[in-house]
Amino acid sequence: MHSREKRTVHHVAILANSHKEETECLVKEMSAYLEMRKISYDIMFTTTFDEVSSVRETTDFAIILGGDGTVLSCARFLHSRGIPMLAVNLGSFGFITEVGKDEWKEAFELWEKGTAHVSRRLMVRVTVLRKDQRLFHSHGLNEVTISSSGISKMVLLQLYINDTNGGLFRSDGVIVATPTGSTGYSLAAGGPILDVDLDALIINPICAFTLSNRPLVVTGDDVVKIVVSPRQKTQLSLTVDGQVLFPLEEGDEIIVEKSHSKALLIESTKRNYYEVIRDKLNWSGGMHA
Repeated sequence: MHSREKRTVHHVAILANSHKEETECLVKEMSAYLEMRKISYDIMFTTTFDEVSSVRETTDFAIILGGDGTVLSCARFLHSRGIPMLAVNLGSFGFITEVGKDEWKEAFELWEKGTAHVSRRLMVRVTVLRKDQRLFHSHGLNEVTISSSGISKMVLLQLYINDTNGGLFRSDGVIVATPTGSTGYSLAAGGPILDVDLDALIINPICAFTLSNRPLVVTGDDVVKIVVSPRQKTQLSLTVDGQVLFPLEEGDEIIVEKSHSKALLIESTKRNYYEVIRDKLNWSGGMHA
């Protein structure tokens, strides 16, 4: 998304991962800048980001300091409010956090001028039904994973796509990933890399017993339902973005579909998505590629 409309930022939430060494110094720099600009702000030093849901109603911009995991946490709470996120990379990898620590001011001012590129990232919402009762509901930016939580790895999962039987998976689990999550756990499990602005979902079996079971890309409008089959030999669990955990039982129905709202991520002016994946995945043509 690229808009030329100028914007006025009234209140900023600075959400800072306190485990990162450079956080305190960068927060001081940002605070001084915002005070000079007479823009009000709040600061949250945290590691879990459970309290992000309590950011004040007047917040119209968020600066996130940390790595990709920090962004995943914040996106779950901020996406429904349409708050744009400037994710500043203080982590070691940074597929999502494209903006460097020396670039945040420029990116912020470009947003105000209306010349910043904003990536509207598809998010998933996941619901667990047990005997027709909703026991769990959450959102994710990367993926939803259903897998063994015990010693025995193989699980039995029945897949449905828009109520059409997609087959029985005997595997270590199933990942339902977004385009943003295509460079995460799904990629490690052999899934494809998608452009982050696509409206699509990846259904990716983990170490499937049947070699013909392959990752499947479906439209974002499709509804994915996974049923935990009977006669499991292990306990199962559901995780959202590797951060939210819910224990599953036989007969549970897990419904995954795209969320009504998207995560708004301000893009770097120094590099684009393809340059990020090229550098992060070492697509250099050398011996380490």
